[in-house]
Amino acid sequence: MPDALEPIQNEVQDHAGDSRFNGFIALFVAVVATFMALCNVKDGNVVQAMQQSQARAVDQWAYYQSKSTKQHIAENSADLLRAVLESAPAMRPEAKARVEARIAAQEAAAKKADAEKTQIRAEAEQAARDYDAMNVHDDQFDLAEACLSVGIALAGVTALTRKRWLFRVAMVFAGLGFLFGLAGFLHWNLHSDFMAKVLG
Repeated sequence: MPDALEPIQNEVQDHAGDSRFNGFIALFVAVVATFMALCNVKDGNVVQAMQQSQARAVDQWAYYQSKSTKQHIAENSADLLRAVLESAPAMRPEAKARVEARIAAQEAAAKKADAEKTQIRAEAEQAARDYDAMNVHDDQFDLAEACLSVGIALAGVTALTRKRWLFRVAMVFAGLGFLFGLAGFLHWNLHSDFMAKVLG
């Protein structure tokens, strides 16, 4: 009789082992999916901030260009007025004073535009630097989501095939995903140019 029960006991033990393994896989998928959702939310916020920085940089460069145009117009106007003075030496003193005052005003406007350009340029370059810095974190979250997704997919295949080595591969991908995700959250300088280019 005990010999007849042995296959049933083995089947019960195998089923219990499979059940524990499936439970562990389910827990693994739940934890990985939760972290991936957090990375996705944070990545969305980073992308919004990147768009704002990019828009700010574009706006500042357009403003810089308009200041350059104003500077050139003021400088050209001053040059033209000086040419008028040189071409009319017999100009009445009050007319000459008005032209000289206009020249001084145009030169002042040109200097003011030049000074403002320096500040505008600095703001545009800072916005570009902010964009580049956030782009690193965006790439980190993208890499995290890719690795975590592969980990979840492999865990699903593991549940079907019962191949424990496949679950170890899933854990490696999930570990990489957690590493890149934490790097994004904690602003670590961890970046994979190769992976970013492959996924970009």
